[in-house]
Amino acid sequence: MSTHYAVIIIGTGPGGGTLAYKLAPSGKKILLLERGGYLPREKDNWSSKTVFIDNKYKAKETWRDKDGGIFHPGIHYNVGGNSKVYGAALLRMRHQDFGEVKHHGGISPEWPIGYDDIESYYTQAEHLYHVHGTRGEDPTEPKASAPYKYLALTHEPRIQELHNDWQKCGYKPFHLPVGVMLNEQHREKSACIRCSTCDGFPCLVNAKADSQVVCVDPALRYENVSLVTGALVTRLETSASGREVTTVHVERNGQRETYKADIVVVSAGAINSAALLLRSANDQHPNGLANSSDLVGRHYMCHNNSAMLAISKRPNPTVFQKTIGLNDFYLPSADWDYPMGHISMIGKQDIESLRAGAPAFTPGAALDAMAKHSLDFWMTSEDLPDPDNRVLIGKDGVITLAYTENNLEAHRRLAAKLKSMLNHIGCEDHLLPTHLYLGKKIPIAGTAHQCGTVRFGRDPKTSVLDQNCKAHDLDNLYVVDASFFVSSSAVNPSLTIMANALRVGDHLLQRFES
Repeated sequence: MSTHYAVIIIGTGPGGGTLAYKLAPSGKKILLLERGGYLPREKDNWSSKTVFIDNKYKAKETWRDKDGGIFHPGIHYNVGGNSKVYGAALLRMRHQDFGEVKHHGGISPEWPIGYDDIESYYTQAEHLYHVHGTRGEDPTEPKASAPYKYLALTHEPRIQELHNDWQKCGYKPFHLPVGVMLNEQHREKSACIRCSTCDGFPCLVNAKADSQVVCVDPALRYENVSLVTGALVTRLETSASGREVTTVHVERNGQRETYKADIVVVSAGAINSAALLLRSANDQHPNGLANSSDLVGRHYMCHNNSAMLAISKRPNPTVFQKTIGLNDFYLPSADWDYPMGHISMIGKQDIESLRAGAPAFTPGAALDAMAKHSLDFWMTSEDLPDPDNRVLIGKDGVITLAYTENNLEAHRRLAAKLKSMLNHIGCEDHLLPTHLYLGKKIPIAGTAHQCGTVRFGRDPKTSVLDQNCKAHDLDNLYVVDASFFVSSSAVNPSLTIMANALRVGDHLLQRFES
């Protein structure tokens, strides 16, 4: 290909898509390269069996774990990236998350930027991605420069009862910040129909605030922005000096193509971005592109996550369940000196989603009864950056994801807290794990919260990127997915990815003018 671009962005998820949206009005010639295509809008979008059992929309590829075992990663290649099937919970990292935090399992290191450096971009991202919420309910919530633009999603009756019961017990539940295009005051004008197939499903009516709908499609309305789908980026080529990326090599429709740009931005997800840099090794960068520190691919994090099901003594007819969160145990508390994590509700489970994780002999009637009485929760605890948790490339080009869980005591204690909270309000004395979102191999297959493999920092010896997410070793290479994370915090990384992409966008706009 002969066309030269000002910027090439590899990947269209929350990082790449948001950056494209930010840069589009500049008039600069921008190319988006996406490995997948547009996710088809079809009836199967709303089928639990199709989405969670048949895995119709997951990538058809296999990776290896640290022992050489084969697994199918929970990853999606589409315009919009993994945001096409994300749960749209969009929370800010806490103020404390940007500093050094002591955990039971070790230290979560300080970021090279503070909360104040990204706060205004959090506000911009919340407005852009239609985040519904209420300030002041969550005691751990950091300061914000503006209220939420969209009113918090109302609780349905059974969830409102749960909210009230927890409040009576002294807890502080809050309305979970969720990015959907919902108008509850005028439902007849609302794109979102508040259905049960939101969390983990593609949105058939395009009312989930994902990167494709919110950012990529609007960016493409500008004549200077173009998109090439089905474009697998195989490697990045540098100049003889090794200081600039000169060429992006692509496989598309069985053919090899090349593209050139002044600036190249990688946003393929923390695993694939690291893999691309490693595959791009050359004489000037023998250990992989931007890898003089030997840190590319290292410090992989994905959270300690659990999807849990509680059986209520009373039916739970809730349709849109994901409206409540609780951070009472996010920071050190009176009975433990370390953080535990975040609790929220997830989408309502049905008989098919329960069948995905149940033994084959489980009667359908039992699964149906469980689904009708279940309260469904997501727990997130922080995993810590370990250099031995890493992305590697085999001689055959296959990704190896070496990961050993850590900081697990915090997650165990968080589960015990949730169990105790539910026992007091009419639930049975147990919690059941579910494989609804993560697949049966946990945590390796559960890559939804992947981060940390191309960390940013001030020192080129201890980081890959500078504070603006530009590679220390190259003058025109940036990374804007969650690869740049120094620590994982204990909230979904999506909003921080979006906010940082807007921040890097401002940096690039200034660079254009210089």
